[in-house]
Amino acid sequence: MSRIVRVGTRGSALAMRQTDIMIDRLRRVAPAREFEVVTLETRADRDQTRSIAAFGDKGVFVRRFEAALRGGEIDLAVHSLKDVPGDDEPEDLDLVAFSPRADPRDVLVSGGPDLAGLPAGSVVGTSSPRRRVQLLAARPDLVPREIRGNVDTRVRKVASGEYDAAILAAAGLERLGLLGHVAEFLPPSRFVPDAGQGIIALQARRDDAIADLARQASDPASTIAARGERAVVRALGAGCRSPVGAYALVSGDVVRVLGMAASEDGRIVRHAEVGGHAEDAAALGVELAAELARLLAA
Repeated sequence: MSRIVRVGTRGSALAMRQTDIMIDRLRRVAPAREFEVVTLETRADRDQTRSIAAFGDKGVFVRRFEAALRGGEIDLAVHSLKDVPGDDEPEDLDLVAFSPRADPRDVLVSGGPDLAGLPAGSVVGTSSPRRRVQLLAARPDLVPREIRGNVDTRVRKVASGEYDAAILAAAGLERLGLLGHVAEFLPPSRFVPDAGQGIIALQARRDDAIADLARQASDPASTIAARGERAVVRALGAGCRSPVGAYALVSGDVVRVLGMAASEDGRIVRHAEVGGHAEDAAALGVELAAELARLLAA
């Protein structure tokens, strides 16, 4: 086994910061190893004029790295867990480690007003069907509009007046030192986060010894949350076009999982919640998905 571990990442400021966080954790469990950062570019990074849905699904941020793992270009891939599809997990690769969770909430970035204070007709940037339906459920008089670009780019688009506001993940802003732009932290009870939001994941080849090493760097609470939240997405067969949210709150050996699902047109929005033992997180996610599906069909 080579002493050098090649860690693949995207080249954005946020991706590089997240890579630093995970390499720091890996060094604690493998101080004798050397870690080499390998920057890869995805199709969505090269073309920021089209919506994510135009590429097929949000797996566009992941597939390039999965090919690099299979081809031996890299040994580990760093992902924002929310970008990793939960409905189509490969058999030869594993998500092997999860970071401690940063703030999982969505936030509103604006020139000052909170969500209630935005004037009617304000244009709010979001590329997420989940955020769009929850935004319109709270303020049907606002105008959601597709927004692309890295976190700092989206903040600039609001500051320049191209958008009146935008909904982003608190975790990305926090890691980049941009929380000063937040006008409001949106409560998870009304704006249920994306599955995995705020968690960084490492992906590896399933049978590689590096996978076993990386597992030692995983945060236990985030591992439980990831299982529960991704089980919701998988059970509902939810892809990037699906307005679905899932958020697991882990407290010791107890977990509570909140969920949101909406009809494709966004006119019906349903919420549900389940709770139980943390070791049953995945089963609870499946139970929650069944309840959400029942509510949508009722």
